[in-house]
Amino acid sequence: MIETLPLFPESASSMAGRVDALFFFILAVTAFFSVLVLILIISFSIKYRRRSPRQIGAPMGAPVRLEVFWIAVPLIIAMAMFGWGAQLYLEMAVPPPGGLEISVVARQWMWKLQHPDGRVEINELHVPAGRDVRLTMTSEDVIHDFFVPAFRTKADVLPGRFTTLWFTPTRAGRYRLFCAEYCGTSHSKMGGWVTVMEPADFERWLSGEAVTDSPETIGARIFEARACGGCHQPAGSGIGPSLAGLFGSTVSLEDGTTVLADENYIRESILNPRAKVSAGYQPVMPSFQGQLNEQELVQLIAYLRSLR
Repeated sequence: MIETLPLFPESASSMAGRVDALFFFILAVTAFFSVLVLILIISFSIKYRRRSPRQIGAPMGAPVRLEVFWIAVPLIIAMAMFGWGAQLYLEMAVPPPGGLEISVVARQWMWKLQHPDGRVEINELHVPAGRDVRLTMTSEDVIHDFFVPAFRTKADVLPGRFTTLWFTPTRAGRYRLFCAEYCGTSHSKMGGWVTVMEPADFERWLSGEAVTDSPETIGARIFEARACGGCHQPAGSGIGPSLAGLFGSTVSLEDGTTVLADENYIRESILNPRAKVSAGYQPVMPSFQGQLNEQELVQLIAYLRSLR
């Protein structure tokens, strides 16, 4: 029924209904108090109006119970909104494990998406219904924003770092993809489509399309071409730490702190290796700033993720 409302998008993800519920709750509370305040203003204007030019109003004091009531009730409602919204935000911000991993590289004015098997799509994304999908996103130029209204989910895509976004599509169909951050003169043209398919149809689509090398395979070639294995020996006997099992682990640094080895840490270690030096090692790794583009970084990180 909601989808028949004018300008209201379809609901096609596991989170869409929960986001809508919070939205309509806030809308109902806002409408209720707006109407209540309007009625009170009109009622008080009539009841307490000056009935003669010489009439002087008598001073009135508000009862303590009334003061407590109109402070406590809005506070309780506001905290309920905050708690509900915070819980929903945390669930949407933390991707569940085991989802379909897809890399996204944005640039003016297009989306480039790559599946785990190497299949590349431009301004199109095909995903199966009922499966968690995790996007690892970065930008080659300015800030963009990946927004699919039917999924009620969006996230900024930033240059110089990785951001993540996840969703679970629940209904087969074709849904609009937008850039929700002004990114230049052709911002309005930076869009695309997300096609949700039944699992069997998605498998047929995968088997019927031409496939390039997977990101892991291309990343392995970059790793070899840059002679990274000369310093990062699998057993940890090189001048650099072992990269096997690095992704997702906690790394101890020379300054005594620790850091999670996620996409952003690995990216920074490649481009600015002196920023966070692993404990027990010297800052001798050269920087690859300007030698690798964003797509190559994504592929290299995909290879490092595979080194379990």
